[in-house]
Amino acid sequence: MRTDRGWRRFYAVGWLVSAAGFAAAFHQWKMHVREVVRRAEQAERTQEEFARRLAVEERLRIARELHDSLTHSISVVSIQANVATHLARKRGEDVPESIVAIQEAAGEAMRELRDTLATLRSPDQPAGHGLADLPGLVSRTNAAGLPTRVSVTGHERPVPPHVDAAAFRIVQEALTNAARHAGPATVTVLLDYRGDTLTVQVDDDGTGTGTAGPVRPGRGLVGMRERTTALGGRLDAAPRPTGGFRVRAELPVAALVVDGGTGA
Repeated sequence: MRTDRGWRRFYAVGWLVSAAGFAAAFHQWKMHVREVVRRAEQAERTQEEFARRLAVEERLRIARELHDSLTHSISVVSIQANVATHLARKRGEDVPESIVAIQEAAGEAMRELRDTLATLRSPDQPAGHGLADLPGLVSRTNAAGLPTRVSVTGHERPVPPHVDAAAFRIVQEALTNAARHAGPATVTVLLDYRGDTLTVQVDDDGTGTGTAGPVRPGRGLVGMRERTTALGGRLDAAPRPTGGFRVRAELPVAALVVDGGTGA
């Protein structure tokens, strides 16, 4: 009888010791898992910080390269245009419209470059251009000898900054392409506000871009397509059946800007 009690006590103590050992092992395992997770999270944070630092350094490097390579060239163009204007006025002659257009384009290029450099150095800075700047762009295009007009359909309204900037850049690049390739032409810019989409369409009636066959996309078309795709939109660029060339971008408007504030 005493022997049975002794064995029962022995088994009970054994179970208690085993349970305590198991609890201690489980606790150590949990601590180990937590330490592994902590180290993994720390490594991930370190990697993300390293990637952010590399991105910042690359932006600063690009900003320096742009400043060093473009500022001088644009300044030379501006100075030469100013000299030509001065000499013409000194001789009592009218300043050619082409020289005036060069002056304006050089000044705008310098402002664009400053905005781009500021954005590269401080990514949180908002984009410097939007559809509010379209009249100035059209005025410069007209002065450069490419007659351009703008029409608006639908309910014109403010759009989010990223859509606003993309729409302006698409029009700008389309006008640049028309000036380079369309030959003698007129251009129509259409802004169509319908529902949750802003459609930007640029048509020219020239002959330089109105040839049949597939379009070979240059950097301008690639850039427009990238801007449109980044917003979840669609871009079509092709010769028109009646001649000339058409660029059409459909940009989703995810949210409206209310009272000049953020999208709601």
